[in-house]
Amino acid sequence: MNQWRKRDPIKDYFPLPNEVFQLGLVPGELAVYAYLLYCEDRQTYQCWPSFKTIGRAVGMCVNTVQKYVSMLVRKGLIRAENTSVITRDGQKRNGNLRYTILPIQAAIERYEHLRLEELELETARLRHQQRQNQLPA
Repeated sequence: MNQWRKRDPIKDYFPLPNEVFQLGLVPGELAVYAYLLYCEDRQTYQCWPSFKTIGRAVGMCVNTVQKYVSMLVRKGLIRAENTSVITRDGQKRNGNLRYTILPIQAAIERYEHLRLEELELETARLRHQQRQNQLPA
């Protein structure tokens, strides 16, 4: 008989908000966002994995991870801040980015606002096109 270890619902899982699927994320954005949620400190909502570490975890190269991090920042899902470290010989160096996972509701509101603007522009474009088609030749 096969014995399966019982999984702890707190330690063995991480929360992924249901609303994330309403934001039109591409698979790469979703993968990077999920990994950052996996890494986050649930009291501070922060984590600081390197691009290389994220890439290894989700199967992407560093440049691709950088691209998706930038997209997540623009969409208001995360904030990324530069950090610095002091080496043993006293030199100041750039550290990993510190990511803060932002409240999902703000990202949803931003996404809905942008979608509404896109729809308004498309409606205006269609009205203009209709008027052009009605003009006598």
